[in-house]
Amino acid sequence: MRLSSWISLPLVAIVILYLIGFHSVHASAPKGMVVVANKGDNALGIIDVSSGKQIAEVPEGGTTGHEVIVSRDGKLAYVPIYGNSGVGMPGTDGSNLVVIDLASHKVVGNLDFGKGVRPHCPHFGPKNGMLYVSTELENSITIIDPKTLKIVGSVPTGQEQSHMFTITGDGHRAYTANVGPGTVSVLDLDARKTLGIIHVSPQVQRISLSVDDKFVFTSDVTKPQLAVIDTATNKIKTWIPMPGLGYGSAPTPDGKWLVIALPLVNKVGVIDLKSMQVAHTIDVPTKPQEVLISPDGQTAYVSCDQSAKVAAINTADWTVKTMIDAGKGADGLAWAAR
Repeated sequence: MRLSSWISLPLVAIVILYLIGFHSVHASAPKGMVVVANKGDNALGIIDVSSGKQIAEVPEGGTTGHEVIVSRDGKLAYVPIYGNSGVGMPGTDGSNLVVIDLASHKVVGNLDFGKGVRPHCPHFGPKNGMLYVSTELENSITIIDPKTLKIVGSVPTGQEQSHMFTITGDGHRAYTANVGPGTVSVLDLDARKTLGIIHVSPQVQRISLSVDDKFVFTSDVTKPQLAVIDTATNKIKTWIPMPGLGYGSAPTPDGKWLVIALPLVNKVGVIDLKSMQVAHTIDVPTKPQEVLISPDGQTAYVSCDQSAKVAAINTADWTVKTMIDAGKGADGLAWAAR
């Protein structure tokens, strides 16, 4: 064999392997957008994750949406119009939910609740496809058929200020964070009733579930600590000390980490769910609010309210890889598949 041929074979192999690796990495990366409720603009921002830029902002036609959820096909965003105040504070009482087409950047649907209910947190049922929305002033979660935009039922929470909630993977149960009472309601979504009330602290905020549904996490906003509730017993299992008061949180898909916003210290905490301790902290812009983990688990998106930014954090080394310009009052986040 000639020397030139001997050299060319490994080079060809290297190039082929490189191209295969390059293709597999990019093929596995999720294609999608991040949508963000820009409260100060009364609009929904649409962020292209590949470019790291907000490419559009769609007026909601109301004041104002705090949270958002996207249909599974990535085409429609559902935005409850909460009002111009914070939870438990005086202000307008939102009474509708709008549907936004993410391709045309237009409002294409509206649900009128008929009265002020302060609709806030939306989630899709993982099995039945129904849209669940917390209706704060009614102490309930309202069930909506997203195809017809008709209300088909409700689930009482038994508490006031049921602001945020989370649903188990099987779709049978929900847990609500009841801000003023400082409690968590355990709900049976099938029977549409309250199963129990868990007393946590004088005041709580936000709520999330571990990926295996074994633990519920909610922040004590009177002390820098996070309550860990065992869903098997519906009792507090432990408290996790934190470097600041906690807010929105989300687990990584592998179940190893819980990423949590710490708005008063302008940081994001990363909790090791094996040791139940804060393992990392990351500096972010002013007043981080909500956390969204990309489907591949590689990026944590964190909305930063007073900075009009969304921080994109690399979960491999817990560093900020991109700072995205969003809109005023950036808050609720959702993933839109493509």
